[in-house]
Amino acid sequence: MITLQHTRTSAVVREPAAWAAAQVLLLGVVGATAGLGPLGWAAGLAYGFATWAFLGYGMQRHRTASLGPADRVTLARGLMVGAVTALVADRAGQDVPVALVVTLAAVALSLDWVDGQVARRTGTSTALGARFDMEVDAFLILVLSAYVAVQLGPWALAIGLMRYVFVAASWRFRWMNAPLPASYARKVVAAVQGIFLVVAASGLVPFAPVVVGLALASLVWSFGRDVLWLWRNASVSVGGSRHV
Repeated sequence: MITLQHTRTSAVVREPAAWAAAQVLLLGVVGATAGLGPLGWAAGLAYGFATWAFLGYGMQRHRTASLGPADRVTLARGLMVGAVTALVADRAGQDVPVALVVTLAAVALSLDWVDGQVARRTGTSTALGARFDMEVDAFLILVLSAYVAVQLGPWALAIGLMRYVFVAASWRFRWMNAPLPASYARKVVAAVQGIFLVVAASGLVPFAPVVVGLALASLVWSFGRDVLWLWRNASVSVGGSRHV
């Protein structure tokens, strides 16, 4: 029994650690090609360590000894998000290799569809995988909104911060933890955020403020609708909800 427990724990530690090492390797490639200063390395390494810690904790909590194929696609997306984080933090909006940032972000967003398909077709959907996928998406949106905010103003950062504000508010107001009904509109709004931010970050459109403004308006509508629904149904038993 001790041997089995030791084997499971070792597996839980090994796989996230291997992906953390892959993150360091990718940062090294980015540093060698585009250049990374101390701030970029610090941000990238902090992201990699946080991912390793979050995933390791999640695997232990869910008693998962190994990751599924969809989870590994999500991790590949996470590696790209780590590289984008390092680039944006390092340059603070100045002389950022836009093509590289946009390419990495676009591929990460495209793979979001892939990991969902893989999970459904292989029957490996899990609560841990869904949560991890959501966190990767949310952090990419936060980083992209921070990058765009340098050019457009701090108001654009509200796109990336809104989900975290929602979560923080749910710690204070228990009625905000009630399960939300499934909503196709919510999923569409969530997907649009990344697309619009990548388009704005590319610098290829002359009306970037309008694009980002539309993204923010749709997000305010989506969160506002959900908060209103939760408030009206505050008497319903509280459960574990999340905004996707």
